[in-house]
Amino acid sequence: MSDRHISQHFETLAIHAGNTADPLTGAVVPPIYQVSTYKQDGVGGLRGGYEYSRSANPTRTALEENLAALEGGRRGLAFASGLAAEDCLLRTLLTPGDHVVIPNDAYGGTFRLFAKVVSRWGVEWSVADTSDPAAVRAALTPKTKVVWVETPSNPLLGITDIAAVAQVARDAGARLVVDNTFATPYLQQPLALGADVVVHSLTKYMGGHSDVVGGALIVGDTALGDELAYHQNAMGAVAGPFDSWLVLRGTKTLAVRMERHSENATKIADMLTRHARVTSVLYPGLPDHPGHEVAAKQMRAFGGMVSFRVEGGEEAAVEVCNRAKVFTLGESLGGVESLIEHPGRMTHASAAGSALEVPGDLVRLSVGIENADDLLEDLQQALG
Repeated sequence: MSDRHISQHFETLAIHAGNTADPLTGAVVPPIYQVSTYKQDGVGGLRGGYEYSRSANPTRTALEENLAALEGGRRGLAFASGLAAEDCLLRTLLTPGDHVVIPNDAYGGTFRLFAKVVSRWGVEWSVADTSDPAAVRAALTPKTKVVWVETPSNPLLGITDIAAVAQVARDAGARLVVDNTFATPYLQQPLALGADVVVHSLTKYMGGHSDVVGGALIVGDTALGDELAYHQNAMGAVAGPFDSWLVLRGTKTLAVRMERHSENATKIADMLTRHARVTSVLYPGLPDHPGHEVAAKQMRAFGGMVSFRVEGGEEAAVEVCNRAKVFTLGESLGGVESLIEHPGRMTHASAAGSALEVPGDLVRLSVGIENADDLLEDLQQALG
């Protein structure tokens, strides 16, 4: 963060960190540097550190500085997608023969990356209930280099005590990676709680408008940040300038959006708990959620994701998704519009038959920022 920023409050950082006025025109929004190469001041004389936009681009630099500031980190790196960020991280931290502990509830694409890609070059993994630090400790081996956590998790909204699991990982000489996509840095800052790396799908809440795909890594250790940056450049799956600009636009309103997402999700979760056709509601803001106390301790609010199970099994859950009108049937999450999906057949189909398989009667909601009454009415008619 530049020393011109007089406040470190999140809302101020979101608008100003990385957003230095253009020195040529005074434009208050960083330009989109849609450029591949740069004129050098003599051979090897880089102007401002730029030579080729895979290595660095001013618009991406602005976003990376913004992300680092929001997560309280020293280095932020922006990628072409969340999975591109994860791939770079794993190939930086791991070598054949290493072991990773992954959660028993996680994004299907992350599971696929471990199960079908990373495992092919000799990295082993095992599953643990990360909401239980003792279960994480039991899953560790002498070869464990990474403990991977999602909190809240996708799609069952499980909660992991980041500080407790960070201590377990640290005692074992492993690094703790936290996927903070569901919470965002406005609601939760894992680095401050002991995590080594934060992962984001920028496609979701950070972009916030369902118009961009991106990913990010944020770290608190400068040396690790440099190592990741080397691999980012060597592997090349970087965020483009326009995508970087779109995410940077999105982070400016992150705080106000997350407040509304959380407010609407709380109302919907409360309604669902009273609905006769709903057998279970998974939302960490509910007092009877098993992770409620931990979530209240490490989160500012409880987020915009709600999952629930319906009587009648898988076909009934699919029918609820099909009947929704205001909620759009679609994958992804975190946009201003509300989405509904059936994880078992959509986002988590890759986990079928594994320890991460999700229940067939599960419906996942990404609650948007529309009028809450309209969302409640739509779900009530979809449930019948």
